[in-house]
Amino acid sequence: MAAATPGTSASEHAWPQPCPDIGGAHPVVLVARTHAAGLLAAQRALTEWAAGSAGAVQLLGLVLLADAPGRLPASLRDLSRHVAGGAPRTWSLPWVEAWRLGATDPQLRASPAVPTPAALRRLQAQLTRLLGS
Repeated sequence: MAAATPGTSASEHAWPQPCPDIGGAHPVVLVARTHAAGLLAAQRALTEWAAGSAGAVQLLGLVLLADAPGRLPASLRDLSRHVAGGAPRTWSLPWVEAWRLGATDPQLRASPAVPTPAALRRLQAQLTRLLGS
């Protein structure tokens, strides 16, 4: 997701560390695949955040990134709703086959062969508004 969203960086499965240059809380968006392991990892992260164990972060929300094409099975749909309830807001992004193949490079994304999903454009616009930039 960081590669698909200019101006962002991945924190590699960890909360960002304090940085004196930031001067305040780091804006953070959790991203999870919608398979069981991804949803349970997001749930653990949201629990840490709710308990105040995440450090100086401003959690903007949770992005649920489809782990496969098609609809989620009922059990994963229920789990995703449960997990999403712990986030300030949640966005869902569809399966994009080209991302599976590594097409998150900005030059590849701009090509007609790898269209940017409307849901990602909406997410980027909402994050821009939330960050006030």
